[in-house]
Amino acid sequence: MTTDPFQLFDAWFAEARASEPNDSNAMALATVDATGQPSVRMVLLKGHGPDGFVFYTNRESRKAGDLAAVPKAALLFHWKSLRRQIRIEGTVSWASDAESDAYFASRSRDSQLGAWASDQSRPLDARATFEVRYEEMRARFEGGDVPRPPHWGGYRVTPARIEFWQDRAHRLHERRLFSRTSHGWDEGLLYP
Repeated sequence: MTTDPFQLFDAWFAEARASEPNDSNAMALATVDATGQPSVRMVLLKGHGPDGFVFYTNRESRKAGDLAAVPKAALLFHWKSLRRQIRIEGTVSWASDAESDAYFASRSRDSQLGAWASDQSRPLDARATFEVRYEEMRARFEGGDVPRPPHWGGYRVTPARIEFWQDRAHRLHERRLFSRTSHGWDEGLLYP
């Protein structure tokens, strides 16, 4: 058994990538706004390591507003085929412009254009309005690269707690909790 939560995450994530039929990198992202109203949605993990867990989004979206007001979040990976989940809680910061530029450049052109066309989380009067905006962006960037929009980028969740949950028979599950301290990580078990 490792005492490094990132090594354990890497091992479990590799197994999930081999066994999950769709989006093994999907994670629930929970935020809270300035009034304390919680919100949760699915996002995709696009990078991870000892410095944290990275996802990308429109920085004018509801989730971005929540993170600006309260820069803390919780993540949940649930891999049903493995009967495992990982819960992560921590502080949130922006990924660097260089990281955001590099990831944006790796996206499909259609996804890049969609990032320009979408006013994510804002009311939309009709699907046709979005489709027209998308076509306008296609014409605007025709024949050239699509740069990263100034309102789009990455977020990094730097974990303070990481819990690994493994299903066991008769609901006698195994729960391992790693908590960040000033000297590294403390590890313990939780009752199921």
